[in-house]
Amino acid sequence: MSQLILSRRRLLGVGAAGASSLILSGCDQFDFLTNRNDPTRNFLERANELTYAAQRALVPHQALAREYSPSEIRQGMRPNGSTDPRDVQEYADLVATNFTNYRLSVTGLVETPMSFTLDELRNMPARSQITRHDCVEGWSCIAKWTGTTLGAVLDQAKPKATAKFAVYHCYDQMGGGLSAPEPYYESSDLIDAYHPQTILAYGLNDKTLPIANGAPIRIRIERALGYKQPKYVHTIELVDSFARFGRGNGGYWEDHGYEWYGGI
Repeated sequence: MSQLILSRRRLLGVGAAGASSLILSGCDQFDFLTNRNDPTRNFLERANELTYAAQRALVPHQALAREYSPSEIRQGMRPNGSTDPRDVQEYADLVATNFTNYRLSVTGLVETPMSFTLDELRNMPARSQITRHDCVEGWSCIAKWTGTTLGAVLDQAKPKATAKFAVYHCYDQMGGGLSAPEPYYESSDLIDAYHPQTILAYGLNDKTLPIANGAPIRIRIERALGYKQPKYVHTIELVDSFARFGRGNGGYWEDHGYEWYGGI
């Protein structure tokens, strides 16, 4: 019975996220996704909330995503979304110095705001994992990721009891054309932030993480869909609400129709 429930959970989660992706590619029949008062959209949002609640209730918080053997890595990790945000001057300057001046900041509802150089992150205990990246566009890719666990970094900053979510601020910007560029951001709850497979990835397939895949730091939340794995991260802010960010939905894509909880 539990397998049936979890299969239904996965169908609801992927289905809602997949439907959301169609509106972004111009499918008129999914225009309801941009209307916050549309009953069909509201149904999908309730399904998303049920999916989130069901997984938190039924799946142990420390349950691991499947890991694979090296022989199952059959191609390079496919880049998608932003692949080279050097139009942002601050990021371009970091690339020019091979990220020597990079700092990852931990701010918000913490007792001790902190920042870490890339070398400091690399010198912390590392975790490597071979996992599958599942994209709402319909493709998957198995790759090996290496980095330090996010929970160990957050512990150094000492989260306050009021912190509920981690917001990941990134160097890349999205949009343009008729709309002004918007800073990319994503988020998770602290359960996912502290999951043992959630890492600050700086390595990919036993090499330094490439720019196209999110250098110098990419968040890997292995129990979530691909859009929940933000690249080019410079700040992690612990908060109790998303109201101050973007349109208040917890991420760039969520502000444009995707569900917030992308768990699988």
